[in-house]
Amino acid sequence: MTARTAGNLADLVADAAAATPDKAALLFDQQVMTWADLDAQVSAAARGLLALGLATGDRVAVHLGNTPEFVVVYFGALRAGLVALPVNNGYTAAELTHVFADSGTAAVVTGATTAALVEGLPAAPARVVVVGSPSYEGLVAGSGPFESVGGGEDLAVVLYTSGTSGRPKGAMLTHRALLSNLEQGARIDPPVVSHDDVMLLVLPLFHVYGLNAALGAVAWHGATGVLAERFDPVETLELLRRDGVTNVVGAPPMYVAWSMLPDVGDAFTSVRLALSGAAPLPPDVLQRVLDVTGQHVFEGYGLTETAPVLTTTLMSEVAKPGSIGRPVPGVELRLLDEKGRPVEEGDPGEIVVRGANLFSGYWPDGADGPDADGWFATGDVAVLDDDGDLHLVDRRRDLILVSGFNVYPREVEEVLAQLEGVAEVAVIGIAHPYTGESVKALVVVAPGASLTADEVIAFCATRLARFKCPAAVEFVPELPHSATGKVSKGRLRELSA
Repeated sequence: MTARTAGNLADLVADAAAATPDKAALLFDQQVMTWADLDAQVSAAARGLLALGLATGDRVAVHLGNTPEFVVVYFGALRAGLVALPVNNGYTAAELTHVFADSGTAAVVTGATTAALVEGLPAAPARVVVVGSPSYEGLVAGSGPFESVGGGEDLAVVLYTSGTSGRPKGAMLTHRALLSNLEQGARIDPPVVSHDDVMLLVLPLFHVYGLNAALGAVAWHGATGVLAERFDPVETLELLRRDGVTNVVGAPPMYVAWSMLPDVGDAFTSVRLALSGAAPLPPDVLQRVLDVTGQHVFEGYGLTETAPVLTTTLMSEVAKPGSIGRPVPGVELRLLDEKGRPVEEGDPGEIVVRGANLFSGYWPDGADGPDADGWFATGDVAVLDDDGDLHLVDRRRDLILVSGFNVYPREVEEVLAQLEGVAEVAVIGIAHPYTGESVKALVVVAPGASLTADEVIAFCATRLARFKCPAAVEFVPELPHSATGKVSKGRLRELSA
């Protein structure tokens, strides 16, 4: 490890504050927070969290949108030697209950609009801090420097993601893993981000892509981040204009929406680099953005478990539509067949990776992490073209990728199985022009029962985050089964194609 990757992620804030204290760190709703301001508030938050009675390694949930308070609490928890647990602020009570109970969350910082939901949970953490209330004002009331606690191989972040089976699992990311991926990105030439850049931070910070590839990169380089709580095509284009955004780190739905607006070319005048990840970008959208803005959108690939970036078309000689490029510096990548052997040239194989950016397995015991030699099988299948560029062709897992968010079919199926009138149900992903994929439920109705698609969707909406809810419902007389009695997802996809 380098000296920097052996440190504490929150040291990046202190370093930026020492180098350029008066420079804007965050822009939000026409407010400016300098690096000196941010560093002071991070220290105050670190001190305030420990004053709640928390101890090293305790989990602190950050249940907030893209606001300065998220950034303060996130880095404050890390500086205090605590473990940050960024949580989707659109989660339902059932989803929050699972995450809080499974992780043993000791404290949560939430917003005024979600406080009642959090406080009413059966597994509500003992300490609930609400932004905009005296509890939060007291949390950040302290002053003076605070020396960071821990770093390197210490656990920094737990992010819940759908694994290969069952309910969402917590991927454990150390300071080393998060910092290493930032260092790997910083080694790309020409530079992805520089000290003088202004980056749009509209990707959700509770997602690893927004958290580390975007916010982490801003801190690593001491750049400026422009926070947006939600993606609105018109409003975000105005932010690009107003704040002179130079770097856009986005996802396909953003570019789809922007490409349909007449003034996107004018808004992109200050942009020097546009990136897309989390899901494949339709080639026609890439071409449309290029035509109207002059900007080629560079695509990448990664996982929560890899902190997150593994490959990017920035590493390719030519950024081809439909390609995920080549590995970033410091990441080793192999394509292996089902027996773990390297595939023949031109054949598809599972992406298996190794690097200092890999996670330490799933909470709490590190299960299913990298093997003894440091290799991790991603479950994704790719093929290498004649130029050495990767193209994703399939996912061995049944995961559905909705706007870059993982949806595990079993979780949705277990919810729908509780709906009266459902005899059997299967959930698959189907292509969607805006979100990449969407959730489709195939439902067998019990004899004598009656259900509508609206009833099925409404039932899910009370128990699952919006992105997990079916966008389409099909009622079928029966589901295809394999010889062992399992629902044949492959056959379902063929029938639904």
